[in-house]
Amino acid sequence: MDVMSRLDRRQALKAGTAIAGLAFLTTAFPALAQRAQGPAEVPVAELMKAGDLPDLAIGPEDAKVTIVEYASMTCGHCMHFHTKVFPELKKKYIDTGKIRFIFREFPLDARAFAASMLARCAGSTEKSLALVSALFETQETWAFVKENPTPKLFEIAKQAGFTQESFDKCLTDQKLLDQLTAIHTRANTVFGVNATPSFFINGKRLQAAPSIEEFDKVLEPLLAG
Repeated sequence: MDVMSRLDRRQALKAGTAIAGLAFLTTAFPALAQRAQGPAEVPVAELMKAGDLPDLAIGPEDAKVTIVEYASMTCGHCMHFHTKVFPELKKKYIDTGKIRFIFREFPLDARAFAASMLARCAGSTEKSLALVSALFETQETWAFVKENPTPKLFEIAKQAGFTQESFDKCLTDQKLLDQLTAIHTRANTVFGVNATPSFFINGKRLQAAPSIEEFDKVLEPLLAG
């Protein structure tokens, strides 16, 4: 069964209804990070088209190189990248103004949708990405636990400034759920994304494991050229 069969429109809306009671968070779905990759290259102009939700991006807009990542908040490989690889990538390439990095949501299950919604509700891009980082760092405490993860998610969200009211309001925002579903659907149907994390570097998919060494191999020639 492919990703879109698991996360079709009906399931997304069903998750949205369940969010109202937060009961849907008690079920963990298996991440699908090992599925076959899509096309090796996609049109840059199409990849960079703006959607209803603004991109969560850092780095100069006129950077010579742009990395687009599609990730699920419940993906263990995504967690590894953001906690182990991304800090070095940021220090070496983003903070020095060499590249632009864009984080896009590709939720693989209901809990990933909830986490992505909370990150989007955090406020500015900086605050959203900070909450993304916090959620990845604490992933094992809420993503795959058997018990209801809502208290833990609220505990994490409180540190980002959420109140109980703003937390509940965020997780019952049908428009936001629809917008995140649209990002997921477009990534799958237009760019062939069906695994997480998926990286596009100036439109070309990173086929290797996302280590800093593999990024170096791709980025250095592009920056030098």
